[in-house]
Order: sequence, then structure tokens, then C-alpha cells
Amino acid sequence: MALVHLNFTSRYLSGSTDVNVILPDMGRGSEPRDFYGSGRRYRVLWLLHGTYGDYSDWLRKSNVELYASELDLMVVMPSAQNSDYASWPGFACGYDAYGYLTEELMPLIQGWFPASEKREDNFIAGLSMGGAGVCVYAFNHPEKFAALCAMSGCPRDMSDEDTLRERARFFPRRLENQLLNAGGIEGYLKSPQNTWGLAGKLAGDPGAPRMLFTCGTADPIAYRLFCEFRKYAGEIGLNACFEEAEGYSHEWRFWDLSLRRALEFFGLTDGGAGA
Repeated sequence: MALVHLNFTSRYLSGSTDVNVILPDMGRGSEPRDFYGSGRRYRVLWLLHGTYGDYSDWLRKSNVELYASELDLMVVMPSAQNSDYASWPGFACGYDAYGYLTEELMPLIQGWFPASEKREDNFIAGLSMGGAGVCVYAFNHPEKFAALCAMSGCPRDMSDEDTLRERARFFPRRLENQLLNAGGIEGYLKSPQNTWGLAGKLAGDPGAPRMLFTCGTADPIAYRLFCEFRKYAGEIGLNACFEEAEGYSHEWRFWDLSLRRALEFFGLTDGGAGA
């Protein structure tokens, strides 16, 4: 595989940011002129990191490069700080992680690299904070992604007092800052971050992305929320798959397994090609 590290000045993030991109490699025996001039556009996996992570996490801690190599798959791994993939206009010069992916990074990748722009060739996955971010992007922009996989992260009912208390127990400063950024709980519930509310709008929508949610049963951070969202999805008729793994916690062993499962769920292991 070819690995490209991009560092560029982002208008949406108000500064320099890093992205890793895995590109399909030329096979042995291929002619460079033919391979690079073929005009082929490849399927793309947009892969999001979790809290305290960055663009390098998936490369350092999973087998993503091996999986991509086997599937002729492009993989794009951006950085988003601890932003929850939200817009933070009050931070420094502004930090719009929500707009960044769809309005800046996707046009960059699809314009400068051999990435397919077709919805059926674009997939999104992520872990923990990135799992919640997957829902933010795919629920607000269902026209851009064929399928999603949220690992150890899912929509949360932020109008529920128990959910708020648990959020405060694990990440007290995060909850406080999220609500301040949104202008309070009512502002949050009206924002693109309220994917619990958006799930109701996607229920029964034949144009919704295919959805896979995974979680380890020993995950102290995500498992209760995973179970609650699974129950809610059943109540509203959301067409989504939920898979849990016995004994796994909030850990990379589980996320690597989930990545493999996601590629199967997306239909990328069937030998299909990009445009």
C-alpha cells in the first residue's frame, strides 16, 4: 500500500491539521503508466479516532493497512482533537470539526486523489468518540455514505437525567463544555450532535445508510448506552444491526475485530471494485 501523510491549513479548523491516507498499491507486474493513468476511482473508508487520539491511532494500533491492502480500499484518517466532531465557534479562532469532514476534507480527497464520489463507494466508521462522530456525520448527511459502523459509541439520549449523570461521571469537563458550546441542553438537542433525535427521522427511511453498532459487554463507558440505543432503535423501527462481543472492554483488540466485521458488513470483502 501507499501511505500519504497530509499536513495542510484547514479553513474549517482554523489552522494546520494532519490526515493519513492509505492508497491502493500497484501490483507486481503492473506498468506504472497504465496503473496510475487508469482513471479508476476507489472505494473510501472514512475512519475516525476516539478521545485523546489523532490521525495516527488506527495505523499504530490496528491492522487497517493490511485490510485495506487486501481490498484495494482507500482509507482516510483525520484528526479532530477531543471535539466530539462538533463545531466549536467559541474555541480560539474557531474549530468546526462538524463542517470539516463533509465540506473540506471530502472535497480535498475526492478532488486530489482517485477517490470515488459515489455514495455507494463511501463508508464511515469510528471508535468511541469517533463512533458517536460517525452518527453525527452519517445521520446529518445520509446522502454521502452507503453504510456506517459505530464501535463503542452511539447516539445518547441527552434529555435523560441518568445519561447526563453518567456522562458527567466519566467526562465531567466534557459535558460541561458541550452544553456551554451549544447554549445549554435545549441548544444541544436542536444541534447536529443530537443523533438520538435524528435517529427517529431516519427510521423507516429507505435512503438511510446501512448501520452497524458494536460494543464489548465489559465496556464500562459504552455498553449501557449501547443497550439503551438498541432498545430505542427497536421501538422506533430503525433499521440497524447491533452486535456485542462477550468480555471485551473499551480496547483496541475489540476495535480491530470490529473493523474487520465492518468491512464484511459494508460488503467490501466480496471482491467488488470501485468506479
